[in-house]
Amino acid sequence: MPRRDISMTDAEIDTFLTEVRHLQVATNGADGYPHLTTLWFVLDDGWVVFRSFTKSQRIVNLRRDPRVTALAESGATYEELKGVMIQGVAHLDNAPDAVIEVNRRVMEKMAGHPVDDETAQALFGRHAGKNTVVRIEPVRVASWDHSRLEGFY
Repeated sequence: MPRRDISMTDAEIDTFLTEVRHLQVATNGADGYPHLTTLWFVLDDGWVVFRSFTKSQRIVNLRRDPRVTALAESGATYEELKGVMIQGVAHLDNAPDAVIEVNRRVMEKMAGHPVDDETAQALFGRHAGKNTVVRIEPVRVASWDHSRLEGFY
């Protein structure tokens, strides 16, 4: 079956990225090795967005080289595998309001219910200055949904 037959549409990719909880993020280390971590994220206008401690290795790497690859996936068996890989350019934002807003949205996604601004400020406000928001501008997106294989591999 040709690869394009298992690719997701843009709408399916957005739905998938809205539902899946974990994102693997690879940045380029100074030694040439990928630095790979898993974190929580949200989708914002087709861009993956997350926050990280400003002193974290991923932010240090992205300041040096903004190229990034992110992978979201799900499925326990081969025929259930779904995934989206995004190669892109990271845009960094240290504004405390941006950090608080991303933290609020991530909390909403993880908790499954709204988080008001006052609660977000109380939970994240004192840490906002130590964090950076990362927005991944997609350059190349690949997706797959093995359920479309209908048992034929």
